[in-house]
Amino acid sequence: MTITALTSLVGIKAEATRVALHRLRKEGWIESTRVGRASVHRLTEYGRNQSATAAPRIYARETTKPDIWHVLISSNSEKSRKELADLLLTGEYISLNPATAMASGPMPDDLEELLGFEANAISVPEWLRGLFGPEPLKTAYDDFWKSVQAIGDLLPPTGVDDPLKTAALRVLIVHNWRRIILRHPVLPADFLPGDWKGPACREAVSKLLDMLPRPQLAALEAELST
Repeated sequence: MTITALTSLVGIKAEATRVALHRLRKEGWIESTRVGRASVHRLTEYGRNQSATAAPRIYARETTKPDIWHVLISSNSEKSRKELADLLLTGEYISLNPATAMASGPMPDDLEELLGFEANAISVPEWLRGLFGPEPLKTAYDDFWKSVQAIGDLLPPTGVDDPLKTAALRVLIVHNWRRIILRHPVLPADFLPGDWKGPACREAVSKLLDMLPRPQLAALEAELST
């Protein structure tokens, strides 16, 4: 009931909500139980772990600059290329070319077929900034920046005196922010184009969430019962 009320506020039909919940159950994110005529949905252990892993990327107020980076280079052998491809699937690496990838932090200690080295000083040319901040992703940040600016302009200074609307706004902001921020690994500003809107978007999201404090579940349920 609470989920349906929130999604209906943003124009999502009950049928679409049911389909989404079914998919989340099928993929192991949530578990559902019946309580009378209502359903109660909870994150599974897998869902909680995935959420906890993503939370720092989404809610951190600023992006930290890694002290160490490592670069991995594969040979032409199938085994070496597969090892590099498997690491790229983790989402922590950025492919520089078909045989080279890099990521923050120390290199893995279980490399088998890859050449690896660490560095704490890296020269970042313009072509690398363009690779890390491609035009489609840059445009997504630009568009999101316009959206959060519009929300900030329309939002009353004291926030919204309605827990359901507050929750709905928070969900929309966080959902659209996570869709962008989780599309790429953590990158400091000097690895990105000069007009990159990422840090400005992160600051704007933090301010908006401060203006829209997370309502307690009891407050949402009380609002629905009135």
